[in-house]
Amino acid sequence: MSDIMQGASLDTLFVLRKARSRRVSSFDRSGGNHDWMDVAPGGTKDVADIRGEGIIRHIWSTIWVGAAGEPAESQHLRKLVLRMYWDGETEPSVEAPLGDFFGMGHGITRNFVAGPLAMSPQDGRAFNCFFPMPFSSRARITLENGCAGEAHFYFYVDYEECRLPAADCGRFHAQWRREADTAGWAPKSPGLLEREKANAAGEPAWWPAAWMTKNTTGDDNYVILEAKGRGKYVGCNLNVDVFDRQANDWYGEGDDMIFIDGEKWPPSLHGTGTEDYFNTAFGPTQEYSSPWHGLTLYSGKEAGFPWGGKNSLYRFHVNDPVHFESSIRVTIEHGHANKLSNDYSSTAYWYQEEPHAPFPPLPPVAGRLARVNPWER
Repeated sequence: MSDIMQGASLDTLFVLRKARSRRVSSFDRSGGNHDWMDVAPGGTKDVADIRGEGIIRHIWSTIWVGAAGEPAESQHLRKLVLRMYWDGETEPSVEAPLGDFFGMGHGITRNFVAGPLAMSPQDGRAFNCFFPMPFSSRARITLENGCAGEAHFYFYVDYEECRLPAADCGRFHAQWRREADTAGWAPKSPGLLEREKANAAGEPAWWPAAWMTKNTTGDDNYVILEAKGRGKYVGCNLNVDVFDRQANDWYGEGDDMIFIDGEKWPPSLHGTGTEDYFNTAFGPTQEYSSPWHGLTLYSGKEAGFPWGGKNSLYRFHVNDPVHFESSIRVTIEHGHANKLSNDYSSTAYWYQEEPHAPFPPLPPVAGRLARVNPWER
């Protein structure tokens, strides 16, 4: 076992090794209580700029946008962007809205606890990340404020000064994506909800086609991650906004398909449904979190139809990482055979050798905001 792995888990916590514990935080350098970093509207500031060799072990943060004593600015967690750069690179290895990076989308928070990420009380507004992030010469973290108001950012970045292995030490990456309307082929309301076109079995006319249609390419799937190089995929969070009633509102029949090193359909990792990939079952409507998988948000009751509105799930591949030598494409259907028109967004997490392929351009603020559904107004 590599020396840097010794002492970093409960099983080996007793092992003493050569490392120095360090921290960068937002504490008030004057000795007062202004323990946050102010970021002006439209501005970007360094959260940390660490020189040398080591591993970031933990990041904690919380945020307030707006004047003291007033409600926080709406959707500020989608307007703020976190970026991370390793070893002097000019293009970020991490780029995601702040809230999405820490495990949940839609610009909202919930209390949940997982192994690599957690949102803690009050109401999930304390963000924690435990993904280890190695660097050989420099680690730079920045925060961009796309809000109308000033952002007040509190943070800890806890790291070790230590020697890294000479080889096989991938860099941490995270990337946010969104498809605001997946443009499925199933009909929408109100016609599909009327039974006058039902067949003799009492099923609506669209039902047979929904199950007989086949997807034998994966070409139209929602893409969670597309990366080139050598590395390992270690998980994602997925946010689905079922913004309109459709032919079977349940989004969970969408199969996960992970294509490794350029393989064709069917890929080596082909799943049986969205809820199955996220390790739940049978159309769950209960919020739940565990170390490696969870359903942090269910909004069907508020929407007024099952699984309607905003839903959030996560799956971490810590004990079962997905290895790739030259490329990976992590995808999931939006409903069976991509029949549903929903709003999908996600953050993928992975490690790989540098350099990484360029990320797709991050949408401007307007393209990142969660939609406001009629029942949410």
